[in-house]
Amino acid sequence: MKGYFALAISIIGELFGTTMLKSSEGLTHLLPSIGVVVGFGIAFYFLSVCLKTIPLSLAYAIWSGVGTALTALLGVILWKDSFNFYTLIGLILIIGGVVLLHSRSKEPELSN
Repeated sequence: MKGYFALAISIIGELFGTTMLKSSEGLTHLLPSIGVVVGFGIAFYFLSVCLKTIPLSLAYAIWSGVGTALTALLGVILWKDSFNFYTLIGLILIIGGVVLLHSRSKEPELSN
C-alpha cells in the first residue's frame, strides 16, 4: 500500500510541475519555473520510492496514464483547452489501458 501512496504523491507532483510549466511561459517567469523543478523533483523521487514495491511496467503505466488524463482535464478546466468527443475517447482509452495493465499484473505468470 505504501507503494501506491508514493505513486499517488508522484502523480500529484507531476500534475503540479506540468501546471507550473504552462504557467512559466517557457520558463520565463521565476516562481512558476521554480514550481516546475519542485514538482518534477517530487514526482521522480516518489516514483523511485514506489518502484521498491510496484513493478516498473505497472508503475510507469499508471504514472504516465493517470498523469496524462488528469493533465488533459486540468488543461480543459484551467486553460479552456478544447474538450470534444475525441478527447473523451482518448482519455477513456488511456484509463482503460492502465486498468488492463493493472489487472494483467495480478495474474500468475505463465511458465514455458
